Parts: sequence; structure tokens; C-alpha cells
Amino acid sequence: MTVAPIILAVDLGASSGRVLGFEISAEQIQMHEVHRFANFGVKLGNHLMWNLPGLWQEVLNGLTTAANKFQGRQIKSVGVDTWGVDFAFLSHTDELLNLPFHYRDSQNDGMVEAAFETVPRMEIYEATGLQFMQINSLYQMLAIQKRNPNYFDNVKSFLMMPDVFHWLLSGQVSNERTDVSTSQMYDPRAGDWARTLLEKFSIPQGIFGPMTQPGTNLGTMRSSVLSETGLPATTNVVLPGSHDTASAVVAIPKTQSVTSSNPDWCYISSGTWSLMGVEIGSPVITQRSAELNFTNEAGVEGTTRLLKNIAGLWIIQECRRIWQRDGRDYSWEQMAEMAASIAPLQFLVNPDDSQFIAPEHMPATLQKIASKFGRAPQTDAEVLRCAFDSLAMRYAQVHAMLEELLGNPIQTVYIVGGGVQNQLLCQLTADACGREVLTGPAEATAIGNALIQATHCGIVENVSQARTLLASLFPPKSYQPKNHEAWRQQRQEFGSMG
Repeated sequence: MTVAPIILAVDLGASSGRVLGFEISAEQIQMHEVHRFANFGVKLGNHLMWNLPGLWQEVLNGLTTAANKFQGRQIKSVGVDTWGVDFAFLSHTDELLNLPFHYRDSQNDGMVEAAFETVPRMEIYEATGLQFMQINSLYQMLAIQKRNPNYFDNVKSFLMMPDVFHWLLSGQVSNERTDVSTSQMYDPRAGDWARTLLEKFSIPQGIFGPMTQPGTNLGTMRSSVLSETGLPATTNVVLPGSHDTASAVVAIPKTQSVTSSNPDWCYISSGTWSLMGVEIGSPVITQRSAELNFTNEAGVEGTTRLLKNIAGLWIIQECRRIWQRDGRDYSWEQMAEMAASIAPLQFLVNPDDSQFIAPEHMPATLQKIASKFGRAPQTDAEVLRCAFDSLAMRYAQVHAMLEELLGNPIQTVYIVGGGVQNQLLCQLTADACGREVLTGPAEATAIGNALIQATHCGIVENVSQARTLLASLFPPKSYQPKNHEAWRQQRQEFGSMG
């Protein structure tokens, strides 16, 4: 029996990171967790930054552990996925110029409105097809430019976060398309940088390199990385869908790859953020998609991910952190039980309210916003119920928007990512949307990362074959809608929440 080679997936999320090893063949996907670690922003002076040196050390630790764990096995490749929008720069001497700013840094406050003073809102949307959020790379770039108009004179290369790690691994500069597409500096029709828009903002185009595609082989690792980790000299650096959602969507256990204009299923990639959308063949950039503030991001195999970013489990994570600080250390299981003990639909907020981006005290902020629209939750259990119900209601609202934009019913909602472990939220999503919910693997992002590397290696032919394999190995769990009428009646009131 032929022994499958090892593929290493480095999956960096906004709150945690992991290194996993995969054995993939035409009949199996076997996953080995190698290393897991926390990730968080660090306040330096007046700014919130990512601890890039610490993250890089954790990646090296994970790769070293992998080299020992799989000693004597063929380690084929390694690829990195991360969250979107954040970036760093290389100097003209190929040295890092900066630690990446955290997307929740206050430098972004007011920059969307400032951008509209130079280029009108609809013109930006027409050029990029991207949802307006102050965290987008464009507004971070404008904030840097505002503080120091000459800053870009020192920049040779612009690298999104996964590009930074691929450069650290291989020494090669790349701008992988799926992550670049989160920047609001990308033209989804042309598949290139939105050059006319960049010119209008006086952002120098020379710092942006050619687009690279998922599955691209950057070559073998730097000798220094090989020496430190003990990985074989033949280990290649292969680009996955380096935006974590692009990789997660690959791991949806759907038995066919859908690239039509009217798919009958949608997905929620559920983690710190929830990204809810459909996989289609071309961008949807219309007056209505602009009004609904939908985004067109690049997927693998030339697909488009028409989606909306939703606050996700961030609100609950932050409540938990505040309660831990105050001496109430609830597990995720306890929090789900607490929320389930409270009757539904008593408390609702819009989880995408800008006040939830980076509040000092999340529970108090949630209580304050809920009080504007009705009853404010008082106990920790009520706060949790408010958060869970509000997320599910937001999913239902976005589901209806997707049906409107596509012009056809969306019968099934797939949920992948860490959120599938929260059975309460999965059931509430079915209840609120009035649709069957099917849950895929919790480690969808890392699995999708590895599968794209496997397509480069010739182990798996394409995404369609990968999904068929996933569906046979990881049968999804089904949640059927209950009490949908009560949720439907509440949705109109929810839609008025600012």
C-alpha cells in the first residue's frame, strides 16, 4: 500500500493559529493536529498591532514539531492561510518595514467617509465590488498616508498577511488573489489591482506585484527555515486559497462545484467573523448589491464569493473575555447551556453595529444597544441569548438578501468552521432562515488549505473531486427549522435596527 505524502497547513485566525498535517489520497483525508496557539493584538503606543514576530515563532515551532512527528515521511508542501485585509511592507532592501496594524486599530475611524470626499461611494464600489467596512486595506492605507504622505517612498512591496508568511518561508514575493480581493484595492472583473482607483487616491502602483493564484508553487523553503525546523530540503511552499474563507469554502461537503449564477445553497464560514455567501461564476456589481453592501471576493478555480461579513462569534468571545477578567470563567458549553435556558427572541441587536468593532466592555455595549430597540438583557445568560439570537437573525436577513440578488430560492445553508461545534447557534440558524442547515468540518479552513495544495501535487484533481471526497468521509449533520414563523415575524423589526 502506497503511503500518502504529508501536506502541512498553517491556519492563522484572528484569535488562534494552528499547524496541521494531512495525509490525502483519492480515498482518505487524515488530519493530525501538530501545534495550536493563541493569537491576539498587542497595544504598542497609540496603535493596536499584530505580534508578527511571535506568530512567526509559533509557525516555526509548529513546523519543527511536524518535522519530528513525520520524520522519515515525504513532506510534500506547506501553505499558509490567514484572515483578510491586514498587510505589511517590504523595503527596497527586502526587509520588513513595519509590524502589521490590527484591523480593529482606531486609525481606521472615519477613513471610509474621508475616502468618499476624494472618490464617491458608488465609484469605489463599481471599481471593487467590495463591502464597505472601515477595516478594509484601502482605508488602512489612507490612514497611513494621512499621517505620513511620504511613507510609501520607502516601500518596495506590499504584502497581505499570508503573503508575509509565504515570503518568510520561501523568500519569494507574491500577492495571492483570494486575500488581495479583501483589500478594496482589487478589481474583481479584471482580476487585477484596481489601478485607476489607486491612482485617484495617490497610492503608488509600483508597490503592488502581479497576482498569484491558489495552487502556485513558490519553490522550496529558505535554507534558514529548513535549518531551523529540520524539514526536508524538498519541501515546497504552495499557495492555498490564502484568505481563510476561500480555503474554508473549498471544504464544504457539497457533491458538486457550483459556479452558476443561481446556486441553490449558500455557506456560512463561522468563526470570529461569520462570512455568509454563495459561490458563483462572476461578480455581481449592481446598484442593489451596493445598497445591500455585498462583497465580491475571489475564490479558487476562478470563482467569485458573493458574501457579506457578519460580526460572528467575536461578540461572544469578547463577552467571555470580560467575564473571565471579572472572575466568571464560562466554558463554551456552559455559555450555550446558559443561552438555551432563556426564551428566544426577547432581546435583539444588530451584530454589525459599528459599536461592536472594538468596545472596551462588550457585555455593557450589547446591553446599551439592546435597550434602544426594546428590552435590555440583564443577566449573563440573557446577554448570551441576545448575542446568539441576533446572529441567527442576521443570518436570516442576509439569506433573504442573497435570494433577492440571485433571483432564486436558496434551499440549504452549509455551516463550516469552528462555529459548527455550537449546536445551539446551528439550530437557531435553521429556525431563523427557515431552511435546512448542514454542518461541515470544524477545521474546514485547514482542510481546504491542504486540499488546494493536494490539487497542485496531483493527489486530488479539482475542488469538485475534493468536495465529493469530503462528503463521503465527513457526512454533514442536519438541522431542520423549528418555529420559523416566530422568527419571520420578528425579522421586519430587526431590519430597522441601525
